[in-house]
Amino acid sequence: MEGKFITLEGIDGAGKSTHIDWIAKKITGRGLGLVMTREPGGTALGEALRTLLLTHPMLAETEAMLMFAARREHLGQVIFPAITRGDWVLSDRFTDASFAYQGGGRGISVNRLDVLEDWVQQGFEPDLTLYFDLPVEAARSRLELARNPDRFEQEKCAFFERVRSAYLDRAHKHARIKIIDANRTIEEIQADISVILDSFLP
Repeated sequence: MEGKFITLEGIDGAGKSTHIDWIAKKITGRGLGLVMTREPGGTALGEALRTLLLTHPMLAETEAMLMFAARREHLGQVIFPAITRGDWVLSDRFTDASFAYQGGGRGISVNRLDVLEDWVQQGFEPDLTLYFDLPVEAARSRLELARNPDRFEQEKCAFFERVRSAYLDRAHKHARIKIIDANRTIEEIQADISVILDSFLP
């Protein structure tokens, strides 16, 4: 039996990292094998590209292609092998982030991103995506309390408004993407996630 692929999405500061370990425990609590990973990253090459992407100025097109290059390695080395052997995979971000950040945020056309997605993934996509939705101002206030901001976190509010809009547009087009209202208490958010996972997990 093949495993499943679950992804978490949201703008910087939306709270994905607050819930990912809790979600992992819900999955392993059902006796399922689990691989936790992230994008960009997940492999040695992916982590090296992550450092470049988060710190080095570059053209938007270069950024998009590096994201998908890291993703191809991620799929081939981590995601596909795990699913094939029956493990589940939980990833902090995947391709929806490219459509949101490089598409909505940077302005790269959806058609170009579609080409990259088709080439790299060949029809593969997550089985379930939890999108943590939060107003930009609330997310920014959370980031002010965080570590030194990376290249993306330093962007202006207008950038993140475009990213959020692209995420919501994509969520409304794909049934696998479940919108989580992240502007609530941890307990309220996890109650919603529990309902979703209980109907999805075996």
